[in-house]
Amino acid sequence: MQPVRKLQSATHFKKVQGPSSANSQLMVDDLLTPCSPGDPGAIELTWMDGPSDKIPEHIICMSDILHSLSPTRPTVNTEDLFKIRKFTEDFGQEG
Repeated sequence: MQPVRKLQSATHFKKVQGPSSANSQLMVDDLLTPCSPGDPGAIELTWMDGPSDKIPEHIICMSDILHSLSPTRPTVNTEDLFKIRKFTEDFGQEG
């Protein structure tokens, strides 16, 4: 969801080069990507106001995944892990 949130919260876009949405073999230089207001070529625009066919697919990278994981808290606490380990020792086998 990080790329979607970045797109939704963007107030400025700039033109970039990439494959055409109609023909991936054709390179165009009028695609729009989110940017900061101070970037050279920044255009004040929201994703709702811009042409949807000019916003390329975002390629998910490791920084997107790490950013998503950073606020995530464990769903199992240390005490629960101890109980599971104790149960396995008493009644079952690992592996």
